[in-house]
Amino acid sequence: MTGLNSKYIENEINTWLEDINQAIEEIKLFLPEKRNYLEFEKDLKGKRAIERSLEIIGEAVSRILKAKADFPVTNVKKIVDTRNIISYGYDSVSDAVVWGIIVRDLDKLQAEVKNLLNE
Repeated sequence: MTGLNSKYIENEINTWLEDINQAIEEIKLFLPEKRNYLEFEKDLKGKRAIERSLEIIGEAVSRILKAKADFPVTNVKKIVDTRNIISYGYDSVSDAVVWGIIVRDLDKLQAEVKNLLNE
């Protein structure tokens, strides 16, 4: 790989990392003010917006993995799998699973992404 090609790939990866960070920030904005599962479950527009942001995150991670197979982020396969379920198995998307991702995984992912952006 030439230096120029390597620099191009690095720039692309940084763009995708920024996309991931932006999608996470948007998810936080889309959450109901009263952050609990029952409020989330009632908010159809919020749920759809969050699902779309999760798709963006999964697509960005997928693109990064194609450029750099050893991408150092936790649960990369689960992130891509979630994107695929939302995109292709829309009828099997579980509110509980999406909520679990929000409360359990997003802050960690955002910290890892910000770390990579600051390198």
